[in-house]
Amino acid sequence: MKKAIRRMLDTIENEVHYTRSLIGRDALDPRVMAAMGRVPRDHFVPPNLRPLAFDNGPLPIGQGQTISQPYIVALMTDLLQLEPEHVVLEIGTGSGYQTAVLAELARKVYTIEVIRELGEASQEHLRALDYTNIEYRIGNGYAGWPEHAPYDGIIVTAAASHIPPALVEQLSPGGRLVIPVGLPYMHQELILVEKDAEGNTHSRDILGVAFVPLREGQDTQGDTMNLH
Repeated sequence: MKKAIRRMLDTIENEVHYTRSLIGRDALDPRVMAAMGRVPRDHFVPPNLRPLAFDNGPLPIGQGQTISQPYIVALMTDLLQLEPEHVVLEIGTGSGYQTAVLAELARKVYTIEVIRELGEASQEHLRALDYTNIEYRIGNGYAGWPEHAPYDGIIVTAAASHIPPALVEQLSPGGRLVIPVGLPYMHQELILVEKDAEGNTHSRDILGVAFVPLREGQDTQGDTMNLH
């Protein structure tokens, strides 16, 4: 297992090197790399795919969804520039893998999943791994989670057709939003949105990506899950 994790981390470092002209950095934050090394990615994939868990590629997790490749998870996390006291919102819990990485770095993680089966399964996995700083909701990611705003960081793990205004509004001054934007299964761009101290926003494209589309739920508020 240690060799597989080391191989994954080495691959991430190589990907950073190859894309450094696009992402504007030669290395990712050591804290992010350490978190990637601590989270057991094999716990978040179907049993039959566990031999592939530490390869640098996406894997299906059911319900037409995927777990993102480790490099993209690491890059998106790094772009948030999280500090230990930060509160972060995740749109698209999915397998719960990205959620776990965020929970390693931030004080509190609020995560929303529109597909109930995935949301419930990921919560069980995360609780089994003793993550206690995560709160879960089934609901519409486009609407965010205004009750706990503002957030120091917001991360969207599926491709939106546009940058949701509600998410920008829920970002704190000095906060960062990382989101893939584009048409389903066509060209998408990973975008970083920063809000300055005056509340003005600035965005820049990072690199081309391929994500499953962000689904919009019928309700706008959702319901909080508390499994026991």
